[in-house]
Amino acid sequence: MTKRIKRMSDTNLLLSITVIVFFLMYISAVLFLGEGFTKPQTFLNLFNNNSYLIIIACGLSMVMITGGIDISVGGVIALVSMTCAVNLDLNGGNLVTSMLIALGIGLAFGLVQGFLIAYLDIQPFIVTLAGMFFARGMTTIVHTDPINVKNSDFVDLRQKLVEIPGLGTTNKKGIEIPATIELGVIVAIVIVIGLFILLRYTKLGRNFYAVGGNQQSALMLGINVKRTKFLSYVFCGLLAGIAGYVYFMHVGSGSNAHAQGAEMNAIASSIIGGTMLTGGVGNIIGTLFGVLSLCTIKDIVASIGLQDAWWTGITVAGMLCIFLLIQSVIMAKKHSAGSAKEQPAEASTS
Repeated sequence: MTKRIKRMSDTNLLLSITVIVFFLMYISAVLFLGEGFTKPQTFLNLFNNNSYLIIIACGLSMVMITGGIDISVGGVIALVSMTCAVNLDLNGGNLVTSMLIALGIGLAFGLVQGFLIAYLDIQPFIVTLAGMFFARGMTTIVHTDPINVKNSDFVDLRQKLVEIPGLGTTNKKGIEIPATIELGVIVAIVIVIGLFILLRYTKLGRNFYAVGGNQQSALMLGINVKRTKFLSYVFCGLLAGIAGYVYFMHVGSGSNAHAQGAEMNAIASSIIGGTMLTGGVGNIIGTLFGVLSLCTIKDIVASIGLQDAWWTGITVAGMLCIFLLIQSVIMAKKHSAGSAKEQPAEASTS
């Protein structure tokens, strides 16, 4: 019980740091970078443009909490978008078949990779690296050229927006412009809430933390470690499939160049959100704010006028280093506190 309390306190501390950093960054942007950041739609666009990233970052967080990693999710998104585009425009498919294809692809990757990692004990990085190459290669095999989807039902679906009352703005001509979010944002928020409940209030969620914290202790507690790790990859693959369709709805096309680097952005968002690479610590709400923080810093860099891609990379690298340093300090204090408690016990025994 003591270990669990410590773990949760670490999680809450890292979550608090992430939330504070995000609000400090956004408030600074509002104060120093002009009107753009003051518009409600600018804030909502963080969700509109990155709803797919929120979903795959949540999937990565679940895997990372168990002590694993999955770098295939970007390739899965590209494969889903291209396959769905071919299904809708070239094979006479409809919305239902395209959605089933997206779920099927994601679930297949989750099942295969989860089995290889959990039950055959192959290193997660190697398995998911192979999965990434396989997904990218299959995307080109499905279709070599980009496809802009013209299916009328799909076009109508992706053009549907949800208005947020009370947040609209008036332009210079006096026309009221409503604040809107895409349907993918609703999907992302529902997933965040569902995974938060799963990790915090269910036995499976507690098992994820236990396996990531200490596999030997988890085994002694009667937890099926292999099944727990397997399920984390199944969830991650399924979420990658859903994220692929959300991304597909956002861009409206299929291409083998889609979602390049998405897996690295998802891992970075999870780390910024307080998920430790060593496992056992993480929070889905923190992951959400990690995505928002990552995307906000990119917008700030672009607003300053540093449009070159390397400036964004340098800034993200700096953020990652800061958060990894914070995590290292927390873990060092945790270990030193544990050592201090063990020494008196050893002295009394002797």
